Amino acid sequence: MTNYTVELNKLVKYFGRRLIFDGIDYSFQSSHVYGISGPNGSGKSTLVKIISCLISPTKGKIKHSFEGKVIEEEELHNFLGFVSPYLFLYDEFTAEENLQHISKVRGIKFNKERSDFLLNEFNLYERRSDLLRGFSSGMKQRLKFAFALLHEPQLLILDEPTSNLDYSGKEKVYEFIKSEGKTKLVLIASNEEADLALCERVLELQNFKNQQPR
Repeated sequence: MTNYTVELNKLVKYFGRRLIFDGIDYSFQSSHVYGISGPNGSGKSTLVKIISCLISPTKGKIKHSFEGKVIEEEELHNFLGFVSPYLFLYDEFTAEENLQHISKVRGIKFNKERSDFLLNEFNLYERRSDLLRGFSSGMKQRLKFAFALLHEPQLLILDEPTSNLDYSGKEKVYEFIKSEGKTKLVLIASNEEADLALCERVLELQNFKNQQPR
């Protein structure tokens, strides 16, 4: 079992004068699955982008720690697996080439055994040498999970994880969430009841929208 924590300290986010959320104090710990929920436009994607250090909060701080050691922002990608509708894939590459490329970007050796395992688990192994331009939206979504899991991250952030998936695809994703959540930290940003049913605790963003612009 690992010890990964994320601490949010008085997070505030505005876009212009529009308040997204104000005063989020929350902590997440490994071996748990957490939900982040709220109506469309409530800031779910904004919050997970802030947690992932893709964008900055207006005010407040975020601290990632692994085994008691603070993780610097430039090292976070080594610990983080991210799945979202806006994650970019290369249509001119094959499925396997996409995984090889992300390994190069991360600065790690491509693990073909791990890649084959994940492609097989997400029912993509037979299409591993096909260009992504021929993949359906559901197939691309499943490949994003292989992306996120390839380097066996300690933190898994899933923004609308079952988007474009059919029943069997959702069941496979839920199987992995349950498995990863036993030892890793998993955050799910979603309004889907079935997604949130996997979560032990849910951070409701509507509770952080009562302040006036300042």
